[in-house]
Amino acid sequence: MTLSFFDQFMSPVFLGIPLSLMAILLPWALFPSPTDRWLNNRVLTLQNWFISRVTRELFMPINPAGHKWALLLVSLMLFLITINMLGLLPYTFTPTTQLSINLGLAVPLWLATVIMGLRNQPTHALGHLLPEGTPSPLIPILIIIETISLFIRPLALGVRLTANLTAGHLLIQLIATAALVLIPIMPAVAALTYIVLVLLTLLEIAVAMIQAYVFVLLLTLYLQENV
Repeated sequence: MTLSFFDQFMSPVFLGIPLSLMAILLPWALFPSPTDRWLNNRVLTLQNWFISRVTRELFMPINPAGHKWALLLVSLMLFLITINMLGLLPYTFTPTTQLSINLGLAVPLWLATVIMGLRNQPTHALGHLLPEGTPSPLIPILIIIETISLFIRPLALGVRLTANLTAGHLLIQLIATAALVLIPIMPAVAALTYIVLVLLTLLEIAVAMIQAYVFVLLLTLYLQENV
């Protein structure tokens, strides 16, 4: 049986049950939970500091009316970070390499911000489709272009997350395969390849965290336009 490099992105199935469901549910067990103690331990204190700092950075430019989204979006960011990080472990599966899952997260949240903007301030929301001071002959063209760019937003959200994680995982597998092949032939080159693999793994850890933050940051920007 010939294996492909892209087989790692196939959703594994065991006894007819897709294991991606277990991968999606696992991160919830790692989230910080409240404690009855007067003082938290170091891990919980660090988690709370990180969550409060990120929440402040994300929602500082947004009107107070949009602060009700803080719990949802920060939980989504922690969820994506945990899934992306767990996917770097051996014999695991990264659900966020599937475009269907990423679009399932991006489309409803983007649509909720658009509907909220049309409901609360329809004139301001529709005003984004036509920049101020546009010449009259360009009005139909610009409205079409802005409408297309509006509907491309959720697709760009999902494709960005999928493409970055897929490319990183594929590079790691390619370099790891090259290192294994070069060990009996050129040990020195294999050692250098292994060093590159370690550095690429560290980079992929950073990418896993940054892409989750960028995903939520773009959603907050869309929310800021409609609040």
